[in-house]
Amino acid sequence: MSAVDASLYIHIPFCASFCDYCDFYSVKISGYNDDYIDMFISALYTDIKHQIEYFDIKKFPTVYIGGGTPSALGKKTDDLFKALEKLPSFTPSELSIEANPETLTDDFLCICDNHGVNRLSLGIQTFNEASRASVNRAGTGLELMRHIEKAVRIFPAISISVDLITGLPYQNEKTVMDDIKRVLDIAPGHISLYSLTIEEETALAKKIIQKKITLPPDDLSDSLWLIGRDLLVNAGFHHYEVSNFTINENFCLHNIRYWKMKNWIGAGPSASGTIINEGTAKRYTYLPDIDAYIKNPSIEFAAQEELDKYTLIKESLLMGFRYYEGPDSRLFKQRFGVTVEECIPQTLDRWKNKDKMLFLNRFLTDAFEEIASNV
Repeated sequence: MSAVDASLYIHIPFCASFCDYCDFYSVKISGYNDDYIDMFISALYTDIKHQIEYFDIKKFPTVYIGGGTPSALGKKTDDLFKALEKLPSFTPSELSIEANPETLTDDFLCICDNHGVNRLSLGIQTFNEASRASVNRAGTGLELMRHIEKAVRIFPAISISVDLITGLPYQNEKTVMDDIKRVLDIAPGHISLYSLTIEEETALAKKIIQKKITLPPDDLSDSLWLIGRDLLVNAGFHHYEVSNFTINENFCLHNIRYWKMKNWIGAGPSASGTIINEGTAKRYTYLPDIDAYIKNPSIEFAAQEELDKYTLIKESLLMGFRYYEGPDSRLFKQRFGVTVEECIPQTLDRWKNKDKMLFLNRFLTDAFEEIASNV
């Protein structure tokens, strides 16, 4: 395999507290001292350096630090960035980090600014306190605004991305409209608007089964997301991906690389990476176990699989049609020897004047059935 460009995803598995709906791997940072966090950062560096050599990576166009809650690292974030900056060719054009507003400190924000972070992703989810409390989300609406104001003092609002969720308990049209209004007042360059998904084995899923909590009915939940979408579009935001909106072309370049199925590597417990080569791909996923990762921070100890051409075509369509431009036509032809139009002509004709992003699952069902019939 020749040298490649690959984006880098880093999973920081620490959280100050756990939200009931989350199924990402994380541990409570209060249970770990500074020496342990140092060992984790050292393991990340060892892992990423090894992957650079293993895959012959020449450049990281984008880097995304997610979790978990990266902002839970506080001052230790400085050590993380110093380690990353020792890596060869660590000059990403987009350097993103996630943060929960309730864990934001001046130290964390200044460290990010000093180390070249140019995209700060804030997980607000909702300002509605009844909804937040119902899913064990820390912080009141007033506290959130105070912390967000800190961020805007250090980072240009246009470089801030905000996450919101609809379909939470106690949400209605008024609370969603209020969330959108408050976020628009912040004037971020990017907003992600998600519809709540209930993941199996989460605390929220168990509470629903036990009838300890009730969600809005499906039709209301769908309506709330559409209300949010319409408000954002009417405010001038471009709906460029299933759940993502931007103003003045402040796209998330890292996620666009996912949607175009370009190479990425992952580092950290539960992280995964995919390197594509001539129509097939190698994918690996680390165990969701921080102790195991620190002991063996190498993809040789990750679960690995080979994606064949058929699987990779389906994934390229699945990811590509999340994005308003569709799959990367040049890469698709280069990898598979056919164009998207040649691959699923009947499906594209049937959906010619329909919104593929809004009805993505139905569109993909048709596309995959057409592909299967031609195999």
